[in-house]
Amino acid sequence: MATSGKVIRCRAAIAWAVGKPLSVEEIEVAPPKAREVRVKIVATGICRTDDHVLEGTFPDAEFPVILGHEGAGIVESIGEGVTSVKPGDKVILFGLPHCGECSFCLNPDSNYCLKSHFSEPQNLLPDKTSRFTCKGKQIHYFLWTSTFSEYTVVPEYTLAKIDAAAPLDKVCVLGCAFSTGYGAAINTAKVKPGSTCAIFGLGGVGLSTVMGCKAAGAARIIAIDINQDKFAKAKQLGATECINPRDFKKPIQQVLTEMTGHGVDYSFEVFGTADTLVAALASCNMNTGVCVMIGEPPAGSTVPIDPFLLLSGRTIKGTLVGGWKMGDAIPKLVTSYLQKKFNSDLLITHTLPFAKINEGFELLRAGKSIRSVLLY
Repeated sequence: MATSGKVIRCRAAIAWAVGKPLSVEEIEVAPPKAREVRVKIVATGICRTDDHVLEGTFPDAEFPVILGHEGAGIVESIGEGVTSVKPGDKVILFGLPHCGECSFCLNPDSNYCLKSHFSEPQNLLPDKTSRFTCKGKQIHYFLWTSTFSEYTVVPEYTLAKIDAAAPLDKVCVLGCAFSTGYGAAINTAKVKPGSTCAIFGLGGVGLSTVMGCKAAGAARIIAIDINQDKFAKAKQLGATECINPRDFKKPIQQVLTEMTGHGVDYSFEVFGTADTLVAALASCNMNTGVCVMIGEPPAGSTVPIDPFLLLSGRTIKGTLVGGWKMGDAIPKLVTSYLQKKFNSDLLITHTLPFAKINEGFELLRAGKSIRSVLLY
């Protein structure tokens, strides 16, 4: 491409500080260095995790920063040594790297990677520099993806080439929301046919969990949220019952235990608070129940758990992006999408031009959207 090897000037939404609206600015994006890829972002979803950074509750984020980690685009140029993609390829970016070389990547049972933010911050590229500048200032990355920019430069192991037939404005949600919820049911919980499931929190990830439970053959899928506007969509995607904790005087774990006899087989906490995690754990069967933590609690928070909840045999486990090894899984998930094996399009309630990014965040905070996708 004509821009290869040159600095590109483009628009990006910058978070200058905690609690401030995003500011759409002109930035400079430097060319990719070795094993880096510069991508023209076509579409990106707005995820609650991006909002956690703006609230100041995401661990170790640094400002100023370009957020966004659920993006799809087209490779503009590649750095030296890049072999998995070439200019013109369609790609999906993902915030959990897949380096393919660390002990976790080499373990077939693991989907973690030592290059992840949980091991060392992904606020600057691996060489501890940024390819973004604005008004002479270096701008930080978020999870090495930073998809709230028309162009981004990322390590090769944070994207995957996908089928050229894939509509980028739809499959971008496979980079985070859909994969996380669907995989939590299929891969992490390994939901069995005929089982009973409860999902706490019905945003994009929670509704994807509903879809995963249905695909796995669960007989009862109980969807839980304090926002009843989410219930129609939950039922459309496979929920058999929807309940609002505010409709009951007793704790929701007691309600679920009474509804099911001995608690659910699988519970999924997608809201991200200590209270809902305790409720999710207590609402599953005391011996064989599995509680999967998907939601992200605020950094530094702790969860008080009665040890007898675990002594009797319950399992509590976490999941990152639904247990998928992203580099391998994303192309396959896109193929499944194109074969209509699932309909992740139903998560997308709003499509907005990039300039309306703050409006997209307002819809999220007001509970009016499931997924808003921004188009450049």
